[in-house]
Amino acid sequence: MSVSEMFAALQGALGQDQDIREEIRKVVQALEQTAREILTLLQGVHQGPGFQHIPKKCQKAREHFGTVRTQMESLKTKFPADQYYRFHEHWRFVLQRLVFLAAFVVYLESETLVTREAVAEILGIEADRERGFHLDIEDYLSGVLTLASELARLAVNSVTAGDYSRPLRISAFINELDSGFRLLNLKNDSLRKRYDGLKYDVKKIEEVVYDLSIRGLNKEATVGAGGEK
Repeated sequence: MSVSEMFAALQGALGQDQDIREEIRKVVQALEQTAREILTLLQGVHQGPGFQHIPKKCQKAREHFGTVRTQMESLKTKFPADQYYRFHEHWRFVLQRLVFLAAFVVYLESETLVTREAVAEILGIEADRERGFHLDIEDYLSGVLTLASELARLAVNSVTAGDYSRPLRISAFINELDSGFRLLNLKNDSLRKRYDGLKYDVKKIEEVVYDLSIRGLNKEATVGAGGEK
């Protein structure tokens, strides 16, 4: 094979790779748009009247995740199944955003932490890497850390809305989450840096709870804690 033939073959391989990346990019753009729609919907819970419509907003968000599953099925077909990590950077950010959104919906519904397996099911992908397109553990953890920041914001807005028991429940949840992360030996620089931000979320929520305490509103919240979440 001549040098020209060798480089012509290389150009063909590069062209195929570029075509794959372009096809992936198109699907990822669609996923990003759906993620923005879900986020816009869920942001309504931070407004005063939004607390009254949490079940409806979660139901609507679940419907949007049906679109996500369809788009994920399309994404799976755009690259060879054994080259997940070769193209992972293309969808890593949007996947982490979708993990956060799924975790936020589950928290609003049940005030529990969604499992990685449950998130994978919501998104229509696998939890086990051996089974193909899957939810990487670090992507799951990154999404959960974003949830912590969102709940810190929700704790503040709950007080504004007159819901004094929710910050106490959020505080208990975030402290348990923080304890869980302390069990991990995080070596990924990006994930470690994001985890370091969790202590600020914990502090922010503790300040909200302290403020309720000095104003005597924590007693009112405790009395009403047996009511609706």
